[in-house]
Amino acid sequence: MTEHLSPLDATFLELEQADETAHMHIGAALVFDALPDGGAPSLGDALRHLEPRLEALPRYRQRLSEPHTGGLSWPGWEPDRQFDIRNHVHRAALPAPGGDDEFVEWLSDYWSHRLDRMRPLWDAVVVEGLADGRWALVTKTHHCLVDGVGSLDVGYVLLDSEPDPEPRDWTQPNAPPPDDHGPHGVLGVPVKLVQGAAGAAVHPSRLLDMLRRSRALAELLVREEMIAAPSSSLNRPIGTERRFEIVRVPLAQLKEIKGSLGGTVNDAALAAVSGGLRNVLLARGEEPPHQGLRAMVPVNIRAAGEQLALGNRITSLFVHLPVQIADPLARYHATMQNAEGLKHGNQAVGGETLLDVAGAAPPVLHSVLARSLFASRLFNVTVTNVLGPQQPLYAFGAQLREVFPLVPIAAEHALGIAILSYDGKVVFGINADRDTVPDVELLVDGIEGALDELLALSHAGAVVDQA
Repeated sequence: MTEHLSPLDATFLELEQADETAHMHIGAALVFDALPDGGAPSLGDALRHLEPRLEALPRYRQRLSEPHTGGLSWPGWEPDRQFDIRNHVHRAALPAPGGDDEFVEWLSDYWSHRLDRMRPLWDAVVVEGLADGRWALVTKTHHCLVDGVGSLDVGYVLLDSEPDPEPRDWTQPNAPPPDDHGPHGVLGVPVKLVQGAAGAAVHPSRLLDMLRRSRALAELLVREEMIAAPSSSLNRPIGTERRFEIVRVPLAQLKEIKGSLGGTVNDAALAAVSGGLRNVLLARGEEPPHQGLRAMVPVNIRAAGEQLALGNRITSLFVHLPVQIADPLARYHATMQNAEGLKHGNQAVGGETLLDVAGAAPPVLHSVLARSLFASRLFNVTVTNVLGPQQPLYAFGAQLREVFPLVPIAAEHALGIAILSYDGKVVFGINADRDTVPDVELLVDGIEGALDELLALSHAGAVVDQA
């Protein structure tokens, strides 16, 4: 039987259909050491490595039954009778010297192009020629196929937990290792809280839960829709070309900041993003909005038993980034307060309810609602923070050293920032519209400068006022 897309999955197809500047694929660049005998795997080796592992991911051999949404029913997933992995796995080489500049320019171009909807919606490239003999596996996968957290589960299939693993039956993959940080979303919102709200939709007798959901939806609409996100130069019509940049920071430094100043690692990361965005606005001669910028933050609501269940299991929260505050300590304090308010508020419940309401619309009308969920009126910038594995992973016996994450940007949103931690390292992946953000280096410098300020405060023994 054909498995139809969920309304949320279909939303990411509709965002592309509504505006040719939107590219709704997520991605990652996985950077490895040289192979034990040197160099990078051949294309043939990559094909032989990946193809059997697709047995654990049958949807990666499936295509859309219809390339577009609309009409009276959603497209479904159907087997691609002409599937050939060689159409999805390729090889490329960086120009010398293969440093960060050459690599991010290559990534910018690769991630500026949409996937072919007539084929399974994923692609991968083995990139050789990185500095120090390293190589990379770079992917892009349509957001309708999997969300950011689900893509991590896929990563556990494509990668190994040891350099020389025993042969495995890929029709029976091992479950990903447990998350030592507990079942929490990006801002520490418990998954059970959001899932409990979702459960109310299928149990009409739970009237109190339904009332709570209704109130939460009303609160969300009043606070986040009727009171629009502030006007900003970050929300203008965009083009089709992207710039990709990275900021690296050891996870230990973010932990040092939160250990001294209070809050969480997420607070430290969001405060750094706030500082970076403030730097951009000031350099442009733009007064930072007095209420701050509003970020859309996806939150995972997968249950523990949903590993390798593809599709999207997320809702959205909206957090205000205090770019209007010049003092870094006060800005950190405000970031903590904003995030703490979300943990104890109704917004997660309201966001899930809003998705339920939009999902009840027929496909022919859903496109209008889908665009409204990602309109610049609701938020200025996307920020996603995903906890990756904290133990080393391998491919072909080579150790994975770092991961550069990509989050897509919707129409009239010039910036998306994906933050991913892996094996003690954190990378901020910045996806910027090339036309609207020609000064993306200002964001890089601003994030790095904000991190330096917070570290200096932590070394000086500053304490955030919790009153």
